[in-house]
Amino acid sequence: MPRTVALRCDGGPDVGVGHVVRCLAIAEELVGRGAHAVLLGSLDGVDWVRRAFDELGVPVRPAAPDPHGLLRQVREAGATGVVLDGYGLSPQIGSTLMGAGLGVLAIVDGPWGADQVADVYVDQNLGAAPLPEHPGARQLLGLEHALLRNAVLHHRRNPQTVADTGDADGRARPVRVLTVFGGTDAMGASPLLTPLVLATGRPVQVVAIAARADVRQVLEGLRPAPGQQMEVRTPDANLPALAATCDLAVTAAGTSVWEFLCQGLPCAVVQVVDNQAVGYERVIGEGLAVGLGRLADIADDEEARTRALGRLDGILGDAARRESLTRRGMRLVDGLGRARVVDALMQHMQ
Repeated sequence: MPRTVALRCDGGPDVGVGHVVRCLAIAEELVGRGAHAVLLGSLDGVDWVRRAFDELGVPVRPAAPDPHGLLRQVREAGATGVVLDGYGLSPQIGSTLMGAGLGVLAIVDGPWGADQVADVYVDQNLGAAPLPEHPGARQLLGLEHALLRNAVLHHRRNPQTVADTGDADGRARPVRVLTVFGGTDAMGASPLLTPLVLATGRPVQVVAIAARADVRQVLEGLRPAPGQQMEVRTPDANLPALAATCDLAVTAAGTSVWEFLCQGLPCAVVQVVDNQAVGYERVIGEGLAVGLGRLADIADDEEARTRALGRLDGILGDAARRESLTRRGMRLVDGLGRARVVDALMQHMQ
């Protein structure tokens, strides 16, 4: 009889889509193995994510607000394993589920979410450290456990192929730049960073993702210089296909970075919120991306803004460095992380 896993996570304009996209990757791995999944949570305001679960055949149901109510939902779904992904989820959820004999896997980001109770912990971040508060639990740490959805894996570049930065006649072409800051851009990063790409004066083709109507309004008001082009799009599940057509991503230091590294798309990253600080510093420290700084500093400090502008100008003008970032990222993120994670969870399922 096929196994069933319940996924407890939420996505929306306030919390973003990083948690649900990670759970989508797990759901795809389960379905690919002939297993079943059910999502317990809210996807209000992120219709493209809901469509992805619908197309996969994974039902989405509101989650009970208390641990025992959630346990009843899990049992009604026939699930023997549960994935918990959310910083605000009570540790009592994990302890209640484990006490009922269910296998529990918690996805964390360093200390964020680490107070959860589980059999298995996953911290997919670069340089992730063991959780000292859970010495007896199995801990899956680092980029080899990055949770990547089908759309990313299907658009992974051939690591043996050298990036082409010229037209058919050999002339250099404009650098195609994707600016995207999560599925909701809750902090309004795109209206700050996208103009900086244009301000370099470099010949660029900018594809800017507008996650909200107010963001779209600002982006559509930008005026590219001669030799520059700009297109504004809404978020959808086909972002990896779009990313595969680009030469550089300007993005937040969140889960999208692991997707782009796997695909082979070099990144210039900004720390948008506090829980991205450790990941940002590690990515920059390991030379995996160009660091633009903290969003709050870029917004409020002219010196920080000038520094970010200079770094953008540098990477736009250096095709060899972009290619080096592509190769290094693809070596570290092999796309097999979700299979390793599901293997570990299933070892704790009855």
